[in-house]
Amino acid sequence: MSAPIIEVSGISKRYRLGQIGMTSLRDDLQRLGRWLGGRPPAAVAEASRDFWALRDVSFSVAPGEVLGIIGRNGAGKSTLLKILSRITEPTAGEIKLRGRVGSLLEVGTGFHPELSGRDNIFLNGSILGMRKREIAAKFDEIVAFAEVGEFIDTPVKRYSSGMYVRLAFAIAAHLEPEILIVDEVLAVGDAQFQRKCIGRMQEISHGHGRTVLFVSHSMATIRRLCQRCVVLENGRLKGVYPVEEAIDQYNRHFGPAGLDLEVSTRPRDWGTTGEDARLLRVRCVNERGLFFGEPFAVELTLQVNKPFDALMTGFCLNTIEGQRVMTIDSDADRQTWQLQPGRYVVRIGLPRLPVSPGRYHLSISIGQGRHFADIIDGFALWEVQPGQNDFESDRGFGGCRLTSETSIRPA
Repeated sequence: MSAPIIEVSGISKRYRLGQIGMTSLRDDLQRLGRWLGGRPPAAVAEASRDFWALRDVSFSVAPGEVLGIIGRNGAGKSTLLKILSRITEPTAGEIKLRGRVGSLLEVGTGFHPELSGRDNIFLNGSILGMRKREIAAKFDEIVAFAEVGEFIDTPVKRYSSGMYVRLAFAIAAHLEPEILIVDEVLAVGDAQFQRKCIGRMQEISHGHGRTVLFVSHSMATIRRLCQRCVVLENGRLKGVYPVEEAIDQYNRHFGPAGLDLEVSTRPRDWGTTGEDARLLRVRCVNERGLFFGEPFAVELTLQVNKPFDALMTGFCLNTIEGQRVMTIDSDADRQTWQLQPGRYVVRIGLPRLPVSPGRYHLSISIGQGRHFADIIDGFALWEVQPGQNDFESDRGFGGCRLTSETSIRPA
């Protein structure tokens, strides 16, 4: 039996809250002075600011396996991938990697913005330890997959986020690393490209025996791509399970949430920070809950920290498998607001909730145009109940059921 291509043994990662990067020599000398001066309580107070993103995580991966990594926001998934990609070092523990690693963790990772797409292909190949002629042999295939041939000699700083991620994935997937690590950056691409990427990952794992580590909140994609999953919870390993059992474990985290949720301290998603504008609270206006076919409204409380010309808000419902079934964006009907700094409450409503009875994860956002200030994705579970006049909810109509104008005439 061949040795595991990845062995993770007791990995832990600690961050010091309130600090950015490494401490300075002056900070270290001040802490040493406090200890020598007989003031250890200050050091104890500092230790209380430690945040453990991962604690004692261990697992192994076989060659050619596609392993999913799932967990709630803040569970430690991205930290684990950064450690496996050698972007950051663990505080404790050991990792053994028996092969070259190609990583796609966020849009633009590993790209030099001033270089063209062509130059970045050769740069990334060199980082992976490939010879120039090996990269050249794959060049046309990479460009065709990424669909950026017209712009291949343009500096990538002028690429859209979709072009960025297409080229980055094409490079990572075609330059033949033994281990491919992919975070959920594929959500930036369109649906057709996502299917194309999933097909490529299946091809390189089954056809070429490469190993893939894949993080996603989409349980439908996890189910399609992975054989086993690592399930993380609050930085700790809950277990490594066959894919269906792993999805069951993941969904157990989401018991039905209250209809009035404070969200200011929840982890942010898709690179947003909430610095310019921050979501504070989401509340279902109907205290009875959500009912199919009945009026629906939510209120979003937000803190605006700088002037906005056209702020918009969004509210979404996603299935437990991660598929979006309803999106309400205020700017879909050109409803945006010119706002000065302050606190506001936005009410979003529908005369009739079209979502079929079932349990759904919430996603909320605020932003302007294509630029989001704050996104909290898939963070709680609300249940849609059958409406009072709903006699057909057991027919399995899928995510949404909509009324229409219907007529009949003789043929």
